[in-house]
Amino acid sequence: MLDYQAANDLLKDRVILVTGAGDGIGRQAALTYASHGAVVILLGKTVSKLEQTYDLIVAANGPEPAIVPLDMQGATEQHYIDMATTIEEQFGRLDGVLLNAGMLGVLSPFEQIDLASWETVMKVNVTAQMMMTKPLLSLLRKADDAALIFTSSGVGKKGRAYWGSYAVSKFATEGMMQILADELSNTNVRVNAINPGATRTSMRSTAYPGEDANKLKTPAEIMPTYLYLMGPDSQDVRGQSVDAQPK
Repeated sequence: MLDYQAANDLLKDRVILVTGAGDGIGRQAALTYASHGAVVILLGKTVSKLEQTYDLIVAANGPEPAIVPLDMQGATEQHYIDMATTIEEQFGRLDGVLLNAGMLGVLSPFEQIDLASWETVMKVNVTAQMMMTKPLLSLLRKADDAALIFTSSGVGKKGRAYWGSYAVSKFATEGMMQILADELSNTNVRVNAINPGATRTSMRSTAYPGEDANKLKTPAEIMPTYLYLMGPDSQDVRGQSVDAQPK
């Protein structure tokens, strides 16, 4: 998918929510979507990081974005309902959602997994995604062509030793995506997932501290997949888990 060439106005006038927009892949996706014409709603827990993304978009003459500070670890279902209401009042619809935010947790042997850490990873990577998606679906249905993108992982397709909490959460993510894709198969909302692969991010460096990050793709280099699945060229792609970096 790295060779996809997106038109400059691919996402013109679209309203797109990006979670985890303050750093890493989320920030790059927000910048990229804005550079292709989208009004981006920036969601994350650290306001200062979201403001940096906001400033970068404005400095590049992109459409003025919006900021939604939200801690997915502590947010309740009502917080997401209120957020959806605010988006509807401000924009009237939602054309796309990139569920990018996630938590790595602690890598350890399965029998040493700490219950509190497990529950936190599941809350952020699974339960919060469900709580957020539910009220947003009615907004996505109002768009002529809507895309909902989950973030998967290679360890969410084939389990790997010591990746317990994170891997299980990504298996759940794959399942949630498939269920929603099937339920929405006859609607204007298409649902897919992206496995970004080995990318130069802070989460990757935490998981692989001894790795040479300079040998990894940057978030900018994997953006063609994110553009393709968010834009109209992928209208017929549904229920797929797409690798951003070809094997």
